[in-house]
Amino acid sequence: MKVTLLMAMTLDGKIAKSADHFPDWTGKEDKQLFVDMTRRAGVIIMGSKTFATIGKPLPGRKNIILTRDTSRSSNDPDLVFSSRPPENVLANLEADGYREVILAGGALINSLFAEEKLIDEIVVTLSPLIFGRGLSLFTEEISMELELLDVGQLGRDLVCLRYRVLN
Repeated sequence: MKVTLLMAMTLDGKIAKSADHFPDWTGKEDKQLFVDMTRRAGVIIMGSKTFATIGKPLPGRKNIILTRDTSRSSNDPDLVFSSRPPENVLANLEADGYREVILAGGALINSLFAEEKLIDEIVVTLSPLIFGRGLSLFTEEISMELELLDVGQLGRDLVCLRYRVLN
């Protein structure tokens, strides 16, 4: 199962000003990349804070929301709340026939997957903004070696970087 971490980031390495910061700063080209990649994969994994910021399940794909709150549930088959460890979530998705998932944050969820060495690729869109303070890509100290696979420009001002995780 391929896990791709997909995030927008400012030039100073922030993915948001705070946990409830709505991602309206990323630009239309980044949003289109997000839609294209998540629909192609068919499943997106995010934390409950990220889900609360978005406010609703993303249509046309399975939404897996990682949460510590075991009472959360949904009748919608495309909205799944789970308190299971990342490797169990991935095993269940693979058993359901999924071959790729998009990991969409936030920083705590990114860290859970990175600590278990479950991330295969990282796709980052760099936005021409500086927040000064805010959330980083990970909440924990993470060590990864990466190999640059592609550099692209999205629209006039965005740069998209795609890396393979080597270890």
